[in-house]
Amino acid sequence: MFAEHIADPDGVAHVPHPCETWPDNGRGFRQTLDRIGDKWSVLVIGILSHGPLRFGALHQRVPGISQRMLTLTLRHLERDGLVSRTAYAEVPPRVEYELTTLGESLRATVHALAQWVTDHNGEIETARHHYDTA
Repeated sequence: MFAEHIADPDGVAHVPHPCETWPDNGRGFRQTLDRIGDKWSVLVIGILSHGPLRFGALHQRVPGISQRMLTLTLRHLERDGLVSRTAYAEVPPRVEYELTTLGESLRATVHALAQWVTDHNGEIETARHHYDTA
């Protein structure tokens, strides 16, 4: 389905990018991209790629996130099968979050994205400054 050729306006055939041919007019694609491309999700996935963490430890390691946003992000990631939540029957209760196998499959992608941002942040800041002062 995704390998079907499409002709450009100039008549040249090309293999379309998956963004161009996703079923249901791209709704499922956008929903998934909204989840895994969300800034908090990327940070949480990146941090959990080092191993399971309790909520408090995860909250301390995700810069700038509120407890409420972390809770919502973890729930969404759990719903999408990217993060698992394990509650231990202890006093006080202990809950840990960790990447699932599906979440682990995003590790390299999230790392590459974070590295790209790190490598190009200066250029982006310069471009923003030029744009804002123009």
